[in-house]
Amino acid sequence: MKLTRTADLWWKNAVVYCLDVETFHDSDGDGHGDFRGLIDKIDHLHGLGVTCLWLMPFFPSPDRDDGYDITDFYAIDPRLGTFGDFVEFVRTARDRGMRVIADLVVNHTSDQHPWFQEARSSRDNPRRDWYVWRDEPPADAEQGVVFPDQETSLWQLDKKSGQYYLHRFYKHQPDLNVANPRVRDEIARVMGFWMELGLSGFRVDAVPFLLEAPVEDLPDPHDYLCDLRAFLSRRNGEGVLLGEVNLPYTDTMKYFGQSDGVGDELHMCFDFIGMQQMYLSLARKEASPLTHALKERPQPPRDCHWATFVRNHDELILDKLTEPERQEVFAAFGPDEDMQLYGRGLRRRLPSMMDDPQRTKMVYSLLFSLPGTPVLFYGEEVGMTEDLSQEGRLAVRTPMWWDAAGEQRHDPDSLLSWVRMLIEGYRECPELAWGQFQVIDTAEPAVFAHRCDIDGGTVVAVHNFADTGAKVDLSGVDGELTDVFSGEPASADLALEPYGCRWLRAQVSR
Repeated sequence: MKLTRTADLWWKNAVVYCLDVETFHDSDGDGHGDFRGLIDKIDHLHGLGVTCLWLMPFFPSPDRDDGYDITDFYAIDPRLGTFGDFVEFVRTARDRGMRVIADLVVNHTSDQHPWFQEARSSRDNPRRDWYVWRDEPPADAEQGVVFPDQETSLWQLDKKSGQYYLHRFYKHQPDLNVANPRVRDEIARVMGFWMELGLSGFRVDAVPFLLEAPVEDLPDPHDYLCDLRAFLSRRNGEGVLLGEVNLPYTDTMKYFGQSDGVGDELHMCFDFIGMQQMYLSLARKEASPLTHALKERPQPPRDCHWATFVRNHDELILDKLTEPERQEVFAAFGPDEDMQLYGRGLRRRLPSMMDDPQRTKMVYSLLFSLPGTPVLFYGEEVGMTEDLSQEGRLAVRTPMWWDAAGEQRHDPDSLLSWVRMLIEGYRECPELAWGQFQVIDTAEPAVFAHRCDIDGGTVVAVHNFADTGAKVDLSGVDGELTDVFSGEPASADLALEPYGCRWLRAQVSR
């Protein structure tokens, strides 16, 4: 069946922008960003071409994990504003053509959450089984620790009640028991509450951990995910679930779900594998790792999509590379031990890793031309770099560089102008979002070339990963080639400068 492009599938060609309200813009000088500040800067996002804003947690929190340790899923951190501010922001964004989604962090709560305080008060408390308890930790309690520099076990003794509780992340973040129907109902209520206030969906945090609790009688986790999607769709037919699923492609595909060829679980999953192989290609200055990954990447079910990114709000995770491959990327982009985190990733932003403006621009061109929905992390558009004096992941979560945005706004050669142009080109090339993707084999090891085709239209994108020039033969592409951005004719015998990139439209004479 031919895919129908409708408003309900708006996320298929969205431009998603992730931000933390607390670090984006401070409107009142109290040292914290806020929703009023976000409203003040909404025209920057609109001018950039963003169509979907993804908010990192803005709920009340002890802030021991940058807001991912939540104490109230139905409230707003008072430092960031009021419900009135939030609703005004959502409506202002919608007036500018931007939808808003937010982090759904329901794998765990803060240990200060009233639910957990009740649960730990006694073994007979009605909320006791909202969390996962054992008399003794299992023999493999140390397996799968997410933060090995902070934790040595997934189980923590609660001295008051004499049992151990499960925590996939920090010990101050006890896991919710999703096998409990009351917990599943509460998660749905949280989703419904925020959708009533205008959200168009959620980025679902740590999906595999959420669905794989080690408890008896756990219902089929994918049935539960299917139920969440059905609930979302009943409340909002255009709602979207964007999942954080860092697994091999074959395992990630399960989280899309499928019924009669149509996805019925997550609408989108981040392409962690393609991202990691892209960095290996960048380190080697050759296209083959990325080429192989994208040739192997499965096609999602109809009404589902991959989400592509070059940087997110965590460490740049490289855990799906082999150890020698990971060391190659470390050597190229994070040779100092302080730049590395947990032995599996880098706490750096892209511009400082690339250390070459043209190379940085090439990578963003790649992001917006690859098949999938592009996701930007705040500040990428102005070349923000990391602050290694900050602890752990906070190195890449520092305040937005508004001075840089002002300086670059009217500079046609700036990174901001480049990203704006890429987004405009992406929005004008439906082939990239909706088309059939195909890698174009070239004789140049450093060049990654691909095409996207739909409804008789073809867009070709070519990227040079090397610091030397390259020539590419595109004579196998039917039609006359024109540059997407300039409209000028292009030769099938294409010359690329070091770290060069081109988007070309192939037009067949009729």
